[in-house]
Amino acid sequence: MKLSRRALSWPFRHFGLKVLSFGLALLLWMVVAGEETVERGLRVPLELQQMPGGLEVLGDIPATVDVRVRGASGTLSRVGAGDVVAVLDLRGARVGRRLFPITPDQVRGPFGVQVVQVTPSAVAMAFEPSATRELPIVPEVDGRPAPGYDVGERTADPPTVEVIGPESAVRRATEVLTEPVPVTGARSAITQTVTLGLLDSSLRLKTARTATVTVRILPSPLERTLRNRPIHLRNVGAGLQAQAQPSTVDVTLRGTRVAMAHIDPDSVAAYLDLSGLGPGQYNSLDVHATSSSDLGVTRIEPASVQVRITGGREP
Repeated sequence: MKLSRRALSWPFRHFGLKVLSFGLALLLWMVVAGEETVERGLRVPLELQQMPGGLEVLGDIPATVDVRVRGASGTLSRVGAGDVVAVLDLRGARVGRRLFPITPDQVRGPFGVQVVQVTPSAVAMAFEPSATRELPIVPEVDGRPAPGYDVGERTADPPTVEVIGPESAVRRATEVLTEPVPVTGARSAITQTVTLGLLDSSLRLKTARTATVTVRILPSPLERTLRNRPIHLRNVGAGLQAQAQPSTVDVTLRGTRVAMAHIDPDSVAAYLDLSGLGPGQYNSLDVHATSSSDLGVTRIEPASVQVRITGGREP
C-alpha cells in the first residue's frame, strides 16, 4: 500500500516549533531538577465545607492549622498566603461531639508542593440543632444630657429582631444590644440609625442589621429658685468702675431629686461679662449664671439689668 506524500510529511510539519518546545521542556526540567528539595512550615486557613443544614457548631473553631510542605526551593519561595488551604468535609456531622481527622490529602496546594504533615491531625467539634427566636432590641446611650435634663424613654424600630444559632445559646439569650447613641449635652429627642449586636458570638442576626433608635430627653422633675444672688461683674476694663442695677437676681435651677438635695448655693454664680465695654450707661445687658454639672439653669429674673461704667478715681 502506498502512502501519500502528505502522510509521509506529517511528522515533519512544524518541525521547528516542535524542536523549540522540546528544548524549553528540557530546559525547565533541568532547572527544576537542579533545585534543592526543601521543607517549610506554613500556617494555612482551615475551610469548612458541606455543613449539614439544621446544625450549628458550638464553641470556637480553629481558623488555621499548621502544615509542613516539601518541594523545590524555588517553588516554595513563590507560595503565598491562601495558596495552600486545608479543607474539612462536615457531611458526616451529627448532633453531639465529633472528631474530624485532617490528613495531607485534605490540603490543597499548587503543583509541585507536597504536604507531608498536618498539625493538629484531628479537630474536635460539637454540634447542636439550629434554632431561631425573636428578641427585643434594648437601645444603649452614651454620655449625659444637658444639666437639668434626663434620658427618657428609648425606643427602637423595629422593636424586635430574629436571631439564629445553637439551640442552647438561643434559649439563654434575652436581648439584642445597639451601638450607643450619644446624648451628651442634648436638650431634645435624638433619633439615629445604629448597628445591632449580640453578646454571644455563637448567635447571629437572621435579617436586620440596623435599627432606628429614638431617645427622648426630658426636663428633670424638680426645680428650685435661689433668690437674691449677687451679680458678679467680670472683665471690667483697667481703670474703670462698674455698677449693676439691680445688683441681685433670682436663679431657678432644675435637676434630679438627688442633685437638689446636695445643692450648694455658693456654687451658683450670676455674672455679667463686660469685656470691651468703656464708660457709659448700658440699659440692657444679659445676665448669665453657672452651676454644678448636675443642675441646669432654667431661668434668671430679671434676665437683663442696667450697668453704669465710669472712670476710676484718681489716686
